[in-house]
Amino acid sequence: MAKYEPLRAFLTDRSDSEVPLRFEDIERIIGAPLPPVAFKHRAWWSNNPSNSVMTKAWLEAGYRAERVDMGSRKLVFRRAGDEPEATSGANWLAALRAELGGSVQISPGFDLTEPTGEIWDAERS
Repeated sequence: MAKYEPLRAFLTDRSDSEVPLRFEDIERIIGAPLPPVAFKHRAWWSNNPSNSVMTKAWLEAGYRAERVDMGSRKLVFRRAGDEPEATSGANWLAALRAELGGSVQISPGFDLTEPTGEIWDAERS
């Protein structure tokens, strides 16, 4: 984890509940380029501790990665425990969007309603 120790230290020293950073800011903090996969796959920024060494750095500092925007190459680290309240009632959708924001990308011009070619015929055996 030595490569990402500066990120852990940076976040540990922060008192903010949210720390917005660009990918280039993180590269400046760690003094090295991020791996190419960090720019290609949203899942690399997941909060799964077995995901990558870098994930452990922000988790150990008490933060979670949120609102990852792969197009703009930026994200927000939110202090664990400072998550928005109320995940029920009218706020459940806002909580879901906050958790999943930026995790699904739909290519321009792609029609989600277009048939896939699969046959969904319940009367066939």
